[in-house]
Amino acid sequence: MSLDADIAARLKRNDAGLFSAVAQERGTGDVLMVAWMDDEALSRTLATRKGTYYSRSRGEYWVKGETSGHTQYVHEVRLDCDGDTVLLIVDQEGAACHTGAHSCFDADVLLSPETA
Repeated sequence: MSLDADIAARLKRNDAGLFSAVAQERGTGDVLMVAWMDDEALSRTLATRKGTYYSRSRGEYWVKGETSGHTQYVHEVRLDCDGDTVLLIVDQEGAACHTGAHSCFDADVLLSPETA
């Protein structure tokens, strides 16, 4: 698959050719996870509506839920104003985090909301 040239021209990548991808749950607005993508991963995501990412540690592509069953159906993809992050609005089936938590941001609250 090949990423549309107009989209590719807007992306700002790191030295490894990657940019960050934030997955947000459509129904709740919860931020579920942050992962890495390159042009190929984004192209696959846009074509299949399955959250597809690039694993830096394994050096390969992975489709969210392909082995765990915890899939992401991608409803919308947005590029941020700087072109260095994409936002995926998803329906998450099962846990988004590799730990089994709903969100990768469920565990450590560093600053809680103030109460009135």
